[in-house]
Amino acid sequence: MSRVVIVGAGPAGASLAYLLSNRGIDTTLIERRRDFTREFRGEVLMPSGIEALEQIGLASVLAGVPSQEQQDLNLYMNGKLTLSETLDPSTFQNRLPLAVSQAALLEAIVEVSAQSPSFKFERGVAVKELVLDGETVSGVLIRDDDGERVLQADLVIGADGRNSVVRKQMGVSNKHMNPPMDIVWCKLPCPENWQGVQAYAGRGHLLMAYHTWDDSLQLGWVILKDTFGDFRSQGIAAWLEEMANHVSPELAAHLATHQDAVQKPFLLSAVSDCVECWSKPGVLLIGDAAHTMSPVAGQGINLALRDTIVAANHLIPELSRTEVDPVSLNKAQHAIEEERMQEVEYIQALQAQPPKLLLSRAWWGEPLRRLAGLALSNRRIRLMAAKRAAVFPFGVVTVQLRV
Repeated sequence: MSRVVIVGAGPAGASLAYLLSNRGIDTTLIERRRDFTREFRGEVLMPSGIEALEQIGLASVLAGVPSQEQQDLNLYMNGKLTLSETLDPSTFQNRLPLAVSQAALLEAIVEVSAQSPSFKFERGVAVKELVLDGETVSGVLIRDDDGERVLQADLVIGADGRNSVVRKQMGVSNKHMNPPMDIVWCKLPCPENWQGVQAYAGRGHLLMAYHTWDDSLQLGWVILKDTFGDFRSQGIAAWLEEMANHVSPELAAHLATHQDAVQKPFLLSAVSDCVECWSKPGVLLIGDAAHTMSPVAGQGINLALRDTIVAANHLIPELSRTEVDPVSLNKAQHAIEEERMQEVEYIQALQAQPPKLLLSRAWWGEPLRRLAGLALSNRRIRLMAAKRAAVFPFGVVTVQLRV
């Protein structure tokens, strides 16, 4: 019987563990933390991510976790409302973008996976190193409360995020496409009747605000890299005041009123990269461990779930054999990367474009932003732009579960 160890119980790791174990493949999912009660950023599921969960068989699980549909979109350029639309569900394949409690979603996936006798979940387990048999990875050395031990595996899958230990242990190089920006995250009470996403762009700033699953207002303030230091030293009130300079008067007043109610503020360094090889014999990377996505347009969780489907298509036939063929399994691993890179590369390239326009402080930045605002007020141009941006909600390629 084949054995798989998946490192990291995020969306990619948990959903792939569910698929493999439900196909009778002995799967151990390990997670460094003891629970999921931590702050998540990537909590908006696009139609592509919702569809992926439906294909995996987790639609009922998703329906049972706290969520909030994003029903409208408003875009402000240099303080002026440029675009205001109520999102038509039919345009989104009846899957409007959905802010979900990722912690609740992961706990629910783990719970339903535990119904399979082929599934095992270990919390509070840290990976120390990959175990090698010659040039092939044959397991992981882990540490928990009882000490160190080895988990043997025909395949180790690293789904442990942007700071992946498995990636580091593999020693693979990665291509950086780092956007010149950081992002400040925080939550505060949500205004009444706020039903979707509002974006404020201009003067070297971009601020996104959306209604979360817990009825808060999630703010993501995108700024030029290394420009937050002065505001950090002055405290929350100072950077809320700076935010207020770049939003509508209504939101500015809301920020001022609720500055004492700000929750969980933190600075996240924006990263966009991709490893040059997703796998070596006996080990594979997926999700953010393979390709860390920029925060632009909320793509991380959605691409990770689509990775899961493609990985399952190629791995399940190999791991279901009476005896695993290492050569054939290695070919399947490379096929996963080849199939997924078309979408990953395209979306990462597209993600890199808005910050160059919206955050630029070059002499041409402000005139160009004004032109962009005028262009978006034209319905025909707006429809053309929407067609190009459709890859963000729907993906670049068709991903279909076949096993």
